[in-house]
Amino acid sequence: MRPGALQLPALPPLSLYLHLPWCLKKCPYCDFNSYPQPRFDAVGLQARYVDALLADLEAALPLVWGRPVHSVFMGGGTPSLFAPELIERLIAGVRARLPLAPACEITLEANPGTFERERFAAFRAAGVTRLSVGVQSFNDAHLKALGRAHDGAQARAAVQEAARAFDTFNLDLMYALPGQSLSDLERDVRTALAYQPPHLSIYHLTIEPGTAFAQSPPPVPDQDSAWEMLDRIAALTGQAGLERYEVSAYARPGHHCAHNLNYWRFGDYLGIGAGAHGKLSFTHRIVRQQRHGQPEHYMRQALAGNAIAQEHEVARRDLPFEYMLNALRLKNGFTLRDYMEKTGMPINSIAKQLEKAEQNGWLAATAGGWQPTARGFDFLSDVQTLFLP
Repeated sequence: MRPGALQLPALPPLSLYLHLPWCLKKCPYCDFNSYPQPRFDAVGLQARYVDALLADLEAALPLVWGRPVHSVFMGGGTPSLFAPELIERLIAGVRARLPLAPACEITLEANPGTFERERFAAFRAAGVTRLSVGVQSFNDAHLKALGRAHDGAQARAAVQEAARAFDTFNLDLMYALPGQSLSDLERDVRTALAYQPPHLSIYHLTIEPGTAFAQSPPPVPDQDSAWEMLDRIAALTGQAGLERYEVSAYARPGHHCAHNLNYWRFGDYLGIGAGAHGKLSFTHRIVRQQRHGQPEHYMRQALAGNAIAQEHEVARRDLPFEYMLNALRLKNGFTLRDYMEKTGMPINSIAKQLEKAEQNGWLAATAGGWQPTARGFDFLSDVQTLFLP
């Protein structure tokens, strides 16, 4: 409550992110805070980790006291490695400590390599309302090149089970994969669409620093081929009745991801778990936090009430870029009123950048706001860079 650099008229919606860091194996393209799960006593390790998550949440409550949570997202790692009864205990622990909004979206990330029949239904019974399945591809050769722990047959079986158990589910695909042709990509997209997913996320494979692919880059399609693939994705999803509402997300009406929308709208999120990041707004400041990253160290610190490794206040000069880094991913863009309410900054703080973006054909004015043009979506990084301090 001490004086600060901002004066926010209201606090934005709040989400909760829970990071479950273990996978069957580390994929060579992955730069997330994830680790191969030890084979020994996996259930005991998972139970101790859930204890640490709830202790971490308990210690964080004074920062969000009384604020309703609009979405919960369990990401990783591979959260579907956790036993359904532990996921149920985790969700119950969250409900006991935080007021969840009516119809709160609760998402769990799952991978086909952890799939077994009825497991997804058990997650639904545990309180999960939305499943996100990391398929990436249905092609065995491409899955092998990506270092995935599943094959195409397991991917198809997992998607069938997800469709049977959940009204709302998401499929993750990747494109511009090593050795992938346009016809390969089209087969992947058509296979995914055949299951009539309410939500589809399709990401360009990116070689991230510090990954195995960065050490030994695989041969991937050139930029022109990647653009052609993206055009084909847009055409096929549009024909199937999915709207591209965000740079990498396509959904049927009523099935947009509430949790991700809160990110893109510069909402708040409390990040719990090993290496989790969070953003919290207060009347006079916006704060970013990060938890300890290594799981064993995180568990010790969280159980001792010291889960936070880093914390800093976002400087006023950084707020326009941080807001636009999120809001410009959305097809509908943002309103000027929302910008002022979420950042506490006046409109003249971005007036020159908006003018330049309009001149470049990247942004177009709407009733009370701005949205990316088709060209702006294609050159999103360039648009966002305009707002760097």
